[in-house]
Amino acid sequence: MSRKKKTGGWRRSQREDFFLKKAQGRGLVSRAYFKLQELDAKFDLLKPKQSILELGAAPGGWVRYIEDKLSGHENLYIAVDPSPVKSSGLAKIISGKSSEPWVSQEIERILELKKLDLVLSDMAPNISGVRIVDDSASRELAEEALNAAFSFLAPGGRIVAKLFQGSEAQSFMAETKKCFLKTVLFKPAASRSESREIFVVADGFKAGR
Repeated sequence: MSRKKKTGGWRRSQREDFFLKKAQGRGLVSRAYFKLQELDAKFDLLKPKQSILELGAAPGGWVRYIEDKLSGHENLYIAVDPSPVKSSGLAKIISGKSSEPWVSQEIERILELKKLDLVLSDMAPNISGVRIVDDSASRELAEEALNAAFSFLAPGGRIVAKLFQGSEAQSFMAETKKCFLKTVLFKPAASRSESREIFVVADGFKAGR
């Protein structure tokens, strides 16, 4: 192995240890906190008085960041996951899968005819180790987030959805371009170097498309 490759690997390891130790030092449930922090800093996602839906909220890394930033503001924040979600109380938690019809009905009930400003999805499938299977499963979860946008997102609203890098991510991005004014791909520095996760960030929802 070349010295350059060794150095690159060492730097990635140091970076990843940094985020892991930082999360542990702050008592966070995962490094996911810093992924959303970076996404927010890059794209100015979270603002007071927004209505926000997060899919795949467990164990609560993004929940913690959202609650840290928006505590004391008049936000409506709905967090969905079948697994337990750690929250300080700002999030209205729905303990179910986003694909289940009753979950959509509960979101609608909480919104009370309001529309969302932002849909977030950090959902990831159980990994099989077969790339084509995992990519397809990741795409299906991103589609659930897009379906939530079609149902509840206000005109001009935004969506952030996680996928695995590859043809499915590119295809999903092409799909979002049909109903959003701007769509980009972004990989936070807090993501593990070996992870293929990437986030589609779409802005300017064109309702009715």
